[in-house]
Amino acid sequence: MSSEIIGIIVMYALVLLMAIPLGRYIGKLFNYENTWLDRAFNPIDQIFYKMGGIDPYRQMGWKEHLAALLTINAVWFIISMFVLLNMEWLPLNPDGNPSMSGDLAFNTTVSFITNTNLQHYSGETGLSYLGQLTLMLWQFISAACGMAVCGVVFTAMKEKTTTQLGNFYSFFVRSATRVLLPICFVAAVILVFNGTPMTFEGKDTITTLEGKEQQVSRGPVAAFVAIKQLGTNGGGFYGPNSANPMENPNYITNIVENISIVLIPIALVFALGYVLKRRKLAWTVFGVMTLGFLLLLIPTITGETGGNPALEKMGISQTAGNLEGKEMRFGAAASANWATYTTCTSNGSVNAMHDSFTPMGGLTTLLGMMVNCFYGGIGVGFLNFYIFIILAVFISGLMVGRTPEFLGKKIEAREMKIAMMVALLHPLLILAGTALASHLYAGNPEAYASWLANPGYHGFSEMLYEFTSSSANNGSGFEGLGDNTVFWNIATGIVMLLARYLPIIGPVAIAGILAAKKYVPESSGTLKTDTPTFGFMVFAVIFIVAALSFFPALTLGPIAEYFSLY
Repeated sequence: MSSEIIGIIVMYALVLLMAIPLGRYIGKLFNYENTWLDRAFNPIDQIFYKMGGIDPYRQMGWKEHLAALLTINAVWFIISMFVLLNMEWLPLNPDGNPSMSGDLAFNTTVSFITNTNLQHYSGETGLSYLGQLTLMLWQFISAACGMAVCGVVFTAMKEKTTTQLGNFYSFFVRSATRVLLPICFVAAVILVFNGTPMTFEGKDTITTLEGKEQQVSRGPVAAFVAIKQLGTNGGGFYGPNSANPMENPNYITNIVENISIVLIPIALVFALGYVLKRRKLAWTVFGVMTLGFLLLLIPTITGETGGNPALEKMGISQTAGNLEGKEMRFGAAASANWATYTTCTSNGSVNAMHDSFTPMGGLTTLLGMMVNCFYGGIGVGFLNFYIFIILAVFISGLMVGRTPEFLGKKIEAREMKIAMMVALLHPLLILAGTALASHLYAGNPEAYASWLANPGYHGFSEMLYEFTSSSANNGSGFEGLGDNTVFWNIATGIVMLLARYLPIIGPVAIAGILAAKKYVPESSGTLKTDTPTFGFMVFAVIFIVAALSFFPALTLGPIAEYFSLY
């Protein structure tokens, strides 16, 4: 157990050592400063610009950025639906896997274009290789979109007074070719050398230790896994995700994949400091995020390493912790660590089954997604945090009798209305969806019996988790839920769409509106936003919003289950 804890500490130290220089590099990309990769990637970028008829130097306003984002996502939606509905006769299907039903194709397409990767199917049997490659492409696209939007907001925050916020397509292409692609290539090579498949051949026949023959699915797994982790996508090539030894063969690959989950979300915080030339602000944001992350990580590890109290009452020793639903090659602590990384970001990949976690572990993973800004997804994690900054500045200004200002711009009613709508959307989608599902199940449990294999407190948690994961664009699940039904496919698909695009539209609109305002130089009366005091204020706002919104629902689920064990 102590070696697992040491591994967890070393893992986070490696993340930080890589995130700081990577953040500086991303900051240079957003500022269009020269980098050592320009000579290699400038010609490649120009090919994409010519193919798309794009002028990367044309400046866009915030509305044009959003129009570009939504338009290209709509095009990708149509392409993905076509592929998933016709896989049976399209090429690259050596195992003869069938096409998807309409509702499942809708859910899957929405899931991948929104960076959620919620999967109501098992990849090795539910997709052809063309389907897997299509979804792998969307994992690059959705992650690059998040980075591009973040670049737009950084530009708006940097400029004193402007309506010109860079070019969305340029931010998008540079994020894909100069950040995502090179790092994914390195990660994929490491995975291949450790045993992850990378082939277009069909199933292989192997002989097990028992002397029996077994069919094992293969495919372009290493490339898929590399971008699913780095892009905070999280979708598995196989049904068990990174708990499957083909996706995650050993502890080395577990470290590489774990680091990849949070590397870019943390690096973007340091990129903020570089772009704005405000390192103290970046460290303040990082400090608040890290405090929240640790307050979720420590209880998760404690709960899973402590074991299941119900088994303790039966006299069953659990010296290795709660191992139900976990891989012995990783153990309880490393599994709990991954669970916190994946739910504090919008990654959603798993190396253990969250449905088998203790109630404390289930509670903290839910909270990570409910808060949705302790690191968060690529780009959008900071956008969610940006909303809480705006709220904290406004509340702090009222408390001390000063005009609310952030980076020299007055925050007025229009920005606050947008911020409040975005802040309330997340709990609305989660709680309304869970209430509807609970009503349907309670009203006719025979008709919906396939939903819950474990009704009661845990069954409620399964439904709450599904809508929380969808709204947080996370994609993980309490897999005791029978989710491949028309209701769950359509309901979570709608939630994923609303939860992806409205929280992007709101922060971009606020940043664009503030950028166009007259710059007011800082004075002795200006509220400092790069101090520990303001950091504490932001954390308090996050805590209050989460507590008031979600505590009643958590009481009916994991908290009630926790007390039932004692």
